[in-house]
Amino acid sequence: MLNALKIQAFDPRNAQEHEYAAANRMENRMRAEREPDDPPVTLEEDIQRWRNIPPFIDVKAWGVWNEDRSELIASASVAVLHVEQNQHLAEVEIEVLPAYRRRGLARRLLALCVDVARQENRRLMMTATTSTVPAGGAFVRRIGGELGLAMHTNQLLLADLDRNLVHRWLERAEQNRADFELVCWDGAYPASELDAMADFLEVNNTQPRENLDMEDWHITSEHLREFERSMMAQGLRRWTMVVRERATGKFVGYSEITWHPSRPQILEQGGTSVVEAYRNRGIGRWLKAAMLDKITRELPDAKVVRTGNAFSNAPMLKINDELGFKPYRTRYQWQVETQKALNYLGARQHERAYDQSTAD
Repeated sequence: MLNALKIQAFDPRNAQEHEYAAANRMENRMRAEREPDDPPVTLEEDIQRWRNIPPFIDVKAWGVWNEDRSELIASASVAVLHVEQNQHLAEVEIEVLPAYRRRGLARRLLALCVDVARQENRRLMMTATTSTVPAGGAFVRRIGGELGLAMHTNQLLLADLDRNLVHRWLERAEQNRADFELVCWDGAYPASELDAMADFLEVNNTQPRENLDMEDWHITSEHLREFERSMMAQGLRRWTMVVRERATGKFVGYSEITWHPSRPQILEQGGTSVVEAYRNRGIGRWLKAAMLDKITRELPDAKVVRTGNAFSNAPMLKINDELGFKPYRTRYQWQVETQKALNYLGARQHERAYDQSTAD
């Protein structure tokens, strides 16, 4: 019975041990649906992720417990960034286990999310779904959501990597070494480079946003360090490669990968960007080739590299296609006007009241 299911607030930074354990079990069941090839995430990793959310991100979350209060079967969260940009946005996530869908749980959780968005004066809610869980996209459409950005998650099987192509790209990059140097960092950015990296990462604002109602993000060095602290607390590893212009000392391009030692076979490609004035000089291929060369030499357990690319990001798609990346799944980023979601909830409440009156 729906009324037997209890919705309870979940404080990700300060939950009880049994709450963390139940949330981890549910998250792994949802991950198995989204990413059936991947191993589960450990309880400790999830706990550290929740406990180390950066302080400038305010998160409200809820879990739905099953009839005997032993397992979580649905969850929702609203994240609000207290920064100067995009103060109209709230990030929303709602998940329901397959056996409990089409029972009104997502709608009940949506009502809680809408309340938070209104209290925070956020006129737009953003959420993401994947092609592997089509029920998510169907729900977002029902509540009035519009597609803002579609991205391929592309995957490279390292066993299929053309090593000769990588070596050719590295040889071609030698012509750039007189003017540029390639630097690699393992882990956090050096303290001496933090301000420069915060300025340089503005380059990510040039990546396609398609129809997203989103302003440029301007990350500070303090925010950057908080993100890194959260990453390190989870036990994640990161390699960052940057290309620096020798004459000016400026960073002109970068590429990153992250992975967790408990899942060494799966590498996640983070950002790869080149400053516009330095494009078409082979710097992107240099970064990609150098990273893949390092991976194949130093990470023997690695099996796949995954990366996300907007459908409209033709230059990066071209590089990844040449390297042998293949489509793995599709990620959709949606935007829902808070008022539209409120209207949907009101209409559904009216329908339920009408159904009850006719039944009586």
